[in-house]
Amino acid sequence: MISSLFTAKTGNSITQRCRADETTRLRLQYNPFYRTFDRQVGTHVWLDGREIVMLSSNDYLGLTHHPKVIEAAQRGLAEWGTSTTGARLSNGSRTYHRRLEEKLAAFIGKEDCHISVAGYLSCMSAIQAFAQKGDVVLGDKNLHSSIWAGLGLTQARAERFAHNNPADLRALLSFESVETPKIVAFEGVYSMEGHIAALPEILSATKDQNCFLVMDDAHGFGVLGKEGRGTADHFGATDSIDLIAGSLSKALSSTGGFVAGSRDVIEYLRSHSKQTIFSAALAPAQSYAAEAALDLLVTEPQHLQRLWDNTRRYKQILADLKLDFWGSETPAVPIVLGSKERAFRFWQHLLDRGVFTVMSIAPAVPPGKDLVRTAISACHTDEDLSKIADAMAFAARRL
Repeated sequence: MISSLFTAKTGNSITQRCRADETTRLRLQYNPFYRTFDRQVGTHVWLDGREIVMLSSNDYLGLTHHPKVIEAAQRGLAEWGTSTTGARLSNGSRTYHRRLEEKLAAFIGKEDCHISVAGYLSCMSAIQAFAQKGDVVLGDKNLHSSIWAGLGLTQARAERFAHNNPADLRALLSFESVETPKIVAFEGVYSMEGHIAALPEILSATKDQNCFLVMDDAHGFGVLGKEGRGTADHFGATDSIDLIAGSLSKALSSTGGFVAGSRDVIEYLRSHSKQTIFSAALAPAQSYAAEAALDLLVTEPQHLQRLWDNTRRYKQILADLKLDFWGSETPAVPIVLGSKERAFRFWQHLLDRGVFTVMSIAPAVPPGKDLVRTAISACHTDEDLSKIADAMAFAARRL
């Protein structure tokens, strides 16, 4: 009788659904995702013992192996151990958290900031903590999953406007009462497309409309603006955005996320964000690493310059091959192939020639926009870019 309790269950609907899932079957058959690398040195990784060039990392400034960042992370471990083993609300808050928050707030140009263990959680909290029943959240239809996940935890009504289309946003707002509280959510840089938000036009559309503006700047922070201060700074509009969310795992070469805004808004978030209240605090090594990387944005501007030099050269390579990079304006560069079959073949050809990228197909992208996502780093060398050019030409000839 007792042994029967531990017999593997095979008959319930959920396990049967998992076993029969077509998406999982195709993923395992073609194996484009969850590839595991053996080693990494800068922009080079080793896959199954073979050295290849990484062309899809978000390490925009190439700081993950910077000696000062590594030394700072080691110092955090030595001084504080591996973890706080607690949430910030209770027993997990430390002076290094506040030091990083104060530096981030000052760098971005906001009064206060709150850091968390993941950029996904930070973006979720930027919506979940503020949207209430009776509010309307208007979001760009290409927003990151984290924003929609945060919205799903609220009772607010959702409306989607066409991607990076302030005219469509304006039209939606015309049907709403000015008195209705509204949250307008958009990205500073859209990571899949490489597009920069049409921020001046968004500000014009939302003027005098009782809107609370939330911008996910995970891919703009460290890349745009003076010394990498982000998309709002790029447009001189920092004071016009109520909440700027972002990531520590991209330009800052760590893990974690942040939300920056006025002191009143951030203190409200600390009171009402489930992601903040119930999550363990950021580990010492990751906080120290992010702080060191943030300092380097100011003291070593050559990394940002190199990033944009590499980006311009890379886009010229794609243009010469007549590859469609969806009008990307940033180092996040898609190569649009139009179907999942073409995207897979292109991805495989690049890998065969020693260049690693990431494939994204519908429904993760709009129908007909199946693509290979690439991203440039300041650490890509001239030799890397020459190898990438050869691989792109090889793959393009076989389309």
